[in-house]
Amino acid sequence: MLSAIIATHESERALVPTLSALVPGAMAGLVGEVIIADAGSRDATAEVADIAGCRFMSSAEPLGIRLKAAARSTRTPWLLFLRAGCVPEPGWVAAADAFMALADRADSAVPAAVFRPPGIADLLRPGFSELFALLRVAFGGGARPEQGLLIARRVYDGLGGHPEGAEPEAALLRRLGRRRLAMLAAGAHLAG
Repeated sequence: MLSAIIATHESERALVPTLSALVPGAMAGLVGEVIIADAGSRDATAEVADIAGCRFMSSAEPLGIRLKAAARSTRTPWLLFLRAGCVPEPGWVAAADAFMALADRADSAVPAAVFRPPGIADLLRPGFSELFALLRVAFGGGARPEQGLLIARRVYDGLGGHPEGAEPEAALLRRLGRRRLAMLAAGAHLAG
C-alpha cells in the first residue's frame, strides 16, 4: 500500500486530472491515502482536495519541508510523490504493484522508480517539453520530478527525505542515483 503526496500551489485545475488518475489505485487497494502538500493556495485547491477526500496540509514553508512533513504524517511502506498535473497513464496500478513486489524482495537493489517519459508514439503529436524530455532520456539524462517518484519509505527516511533548498525533488532524485532508480512500465504525462 502507498500514500500519494501531491505538491500544489494555485493548482485547482491541474489537480483534478491527477486525482482522477489515482482513483483506479484507490479502488484496487494500492493507494491508501492522498495528501496534498500545498503552499498556501488562494484558489480552490483546498476545495478540490476536500471533495476528493484528500488530506490537505497547507504551509508557507519551502517545498522540501512541505513534502517531508507530508511523508512523515503517513504510515504506509511506500510513498508516491507527484506534482499537480502529473497524470499516470492507464496501467500504472499494475506497473506500480509489480515494481513494489519486486523491490520488496530482500535482494533488490532498486528501491525507487519513476514513470516513463512520453514514448515514440507520443512523438506523433509532440509538445516541446515532451520532445525535450525524450531527447534528455535518450542521451543519458536523469529522471525529472515531472516523472513522479515511487519510493520505499525506508529508503526515503534513510536519505533524510526531501532536502531543503532549491529544487528539492531533483536533489532527491540525484541522491538516489541511476542505479537505485527504475523506470515503471507505465508512463505519465502532464495535463494541459
